[in-house]
Amino acid sequence: MYTIMLKAKLHMARVTHAVLNYEGSCAIDGDLLDLSGIRENEQIQIYNVENGQRFTTYAIRAEEGSQVISINGAAAHLAGPGDRVIICSYAHYSDAELDNHQPALVYLKEGNDISHTSNAIPVQLA
Repeated sequence: MYTIMLKAKLHMARVTHAVLNYEGSCAIDGDLLDLSGIRENEQIQIYNVENGQRFTTYAIRAEEGSQVISINGAAAHLAGPGDRVIICSYAHYSDAELDNHQPALVYLKEGNDISHTSNAIPVQLA
């Protein structure tokens, strides 16, 4: 049996571009892709913190160090420059893999600079 688990997350990324006339995808700074382990052409889920829109697309590489998060194609109607988004990728893991699974969590601050990284989401308190 396989379980779908969070593989990687870019938390509170700031959208820098929205390009409607593009064939689709989300361009992400190559340094952020490498740090998070999200691969080019990998399916990603994007959650727009500003308007609640949630959508699926795939990742493409933007120039390393550019701090670009570009929502392209039809998804450009769902997120625009300045919006804060959470970008997640998921993967299927076997029961044996779950014992050691830890997601790659990358927390961003303004300008898409890295605040910190982690492998565990904090426990939510009541």
